Amino acid sequence: MRVFRDMGIIDYMGRDINYARISVTDRCNYRCVYCMPAGGITSCSHEAIMRYEDIMWLSRILVSLGVTRVRFTGGEPFARLGMAEFLAAFRREFPDLAVSVTTNASLISKYVPEIKEAHLYGLNISLDTLDPEKFSRLTRTGDLSDVLEGIDAALGVGVPTVKTNTVLMKGFNDDELPRILNFAWDKGILPRIIEFMPLENELWGKDKFIGSAEIFDIMKSFSDWVPFAENAGRLRHNAAGPAKYYTDGASGRVFGIIAAVSNHFCAECNRLRITATGKMRACLFNNEEIPLLDLIRSRDEEAVRRAILSGINLKPDNWRECADGSGRMSGIGG
Repeated sequence: MRVFRDMGIIDYMGRDINYARISVTDRCNYRCVYCMPAGGITSCSHEAIMRYEDIMWLSRILVSLGVTRVRFTGGEPFARLGMAEFLAAFRREFPDLAVSVTTNASLISKYVPEIKEAHLYGLNISLDTLDPEKFSRLTRTGDLSDVLEGIDAALGVGVPTVKTNTVLMKGFNDDELPRILNFAWDKGILPRIIEFMPLENELWGKDKFIGSAEIFDIMKSFSDWVPFAENAGRLRHNAAGPAKYYTDGASGRVFGIIAAVSNHFCAECNRLRITATGKMRACLFNNEEIPLLDLIRSRDEEAVRRAILSGINLKPDNWRECADGSGRMSGIGG
């Protein structure tokens, strides 16, 4: 059963669904080993994905339903032609939304004026290693220097909340954790460590998995940490977010752990996902999708609203109810 409260959607578990993650493309300039098979994937045709005007129109409906935060994802969002200009136009249309982008940052430096005009609330940047050789091996096509340049560009235009996301994998980058964290802290970035999620059966393996308890043990080896209030300062939009944050107090250093596997956050999940092809997912792991694209393109507002509300009914109590490892992270949007 759903109820509306203050122009918002409260689902059957009492979760306030106020956050939309919208994928703008399934294409990416990288082929990261935990996201794509070595041969990549068959990309959708341009006709099959939402146009920018479709996303803008859909977002008006989402806002009318109580969405206050929108995050654009991919693939790699900036791999889509016109993305930076779209962000600036989106900000003009929705001046009060908290708008963020998840990116690998490799293309950001090309779009500094547009990103500045977009007044983004935040950027989440994938950074799994600071070793150029490892980075090349992980991404199969990437150059670490492009990412570092993009990070500096984001900081230079004053994006207020820049976070790094590090997927920790045993035997690959677990030895680099202190280096990655210190890099982020030195630049005033908020680092987050993510458990390796079982989204791809052929890519995920328990031998690579490091759980949140083990991550915290590694962190305790070089400082004492206490929970950090999630509604404080730069974390004010994360009250229902996936990360649990910690600080060592005096130094002001903060980091987050996203324990999506070992200690899921489903009971507090406040998000819905729209794929690049205009399908709604109530859960990252739930393969049931509500097709919206035809309704969006026909501009049938009432039908889209009904479809979104019916899709929220698919939101599970727990991701384990529906996880089967068959999702494509690159096509869903993280």
